[in-house]
Amino acid sequence: MGIIKIKNLVHDYIRRDEEGNVEGTSRAINKVSLEVEKGQFIVILGHNGSGKSTLAKHLNVILMPTEGSVWVNGKDTAEERNLWEIRQSAGMVFQNPDNQIIGTVVEEDVGFGPENMGVPTDEIWQRVDAALRAVNMVAYRHHSPNKLSGGQKQRVAIAGVVAMRPQCIILDEPTAMLDPVGRKEVIETVRELNEKENVTVILITHYMEEVIGADRVFVMDQGEVVLQGTPKEVFSQVELLKKYRLDVPQVTELAYELKMAGVELEDGILTTKELVEGLKRYLLREKGKDREGK
Repeated sequence: MGIIKIKNLVHDYIRRDEEGNVEGTSRAINKVSLEVEKGQFIVILGHNGSGKSTLAKHLNVILMPTEGSVWVNGKDTAEERNLWEIRQSAGMVFQNPDNQIIGTVVEEDVGFGPENMGVPTDEIWQRVDAALRAVNMVAYRHHSPNKLSGGQKQRVAIAGVVAMRPQCIILDEPTAMLDPVGRKEVIETVRELNEKENVTVILITHYMEEVIGADRVFVMDQGEVVLQGTPKEVFSQVELLKKYRLDVPQVTELAYELKMAGVELEDGILTTKELVEGLKRYLLREKGKDREGK
C-alpha cells in the first residue's frame, strides 16, 4: 500500500435549514480512487468547484468519507483512534498563511506544532533550525510574521509543518494568494523538500506551471478524476484540458498552435528548452527535404 490510498471515495455536503433539518445534499467527490507512493510529487488539478480541495481535506481527516475509504500511511481515516497518527504523518498547508500562523515571532510559530506534540524542548529547537533552513528562512527567525511578504509567510507555514516531521505534506492551493515571485519561492521550497528530504508532496493547484516536474498528475472535474498521467501525458491532451476549463503552460500552448499550423513537433512540450530543441529538429528535417528535392 502507498502512503496514500483512496478507494471509491464519496463526499456529500449536507444542506440544512435554519432549524437544522436536512434540505438536501450536494456531491463534491464521486467514486474517486487513487494511490500515492512514498516520496512522490503529486499534483491534483481542477477548476474551482471541481472537488480538489474537498479531496485534500480528507487526507488530513478534516473531512470524513460519506462512502468509500481513505488510508494515510496505512491508517484508515474513518477510525477515530487513528486521527492523531494520521495528522502527524500528513501535514496540511492551506491557501492563506495568515490562517495558519499563530506565533508573534517566526521561530516560535515554527516550534508550536512540535511543542503541541510533546517533543522535548532541545529537540524542538533542533527541528525549528532544520525546518527554517529547509525553507531558507533562517535569517527571518526573529522577525514578526506580520512584517513578511506573502511568499515568506507561506514558507513559514510550510516550515511549521516540516518541523512536525510528517512523511507527507498536502498543500491546498498554497500559491493562490501570492504574486508570481511568491509563487515561485513556495514551489521551489516544496520541490527541494521533496527531492532532498524525500517528503511526499501532494499539491492542489490550478496553476499549470506548477505541474512541470511532478511525478504524476490527476485532473478533477465535477468531483471525479477525469484524466491522469505524467505531466507530458496530461499536457499532450490540450483540447481535453480546455474542455475541463483548464489552461496549459504558455509554452505548451505555443507548441500546440505551431503543430496545428503544420510544424511537426512532439506532443506535451512543457519547457522552452524542449520547444527550442523540437524546432531545431524540425528545421533540420525541412532543410534535409529541400536538399533531397534539389
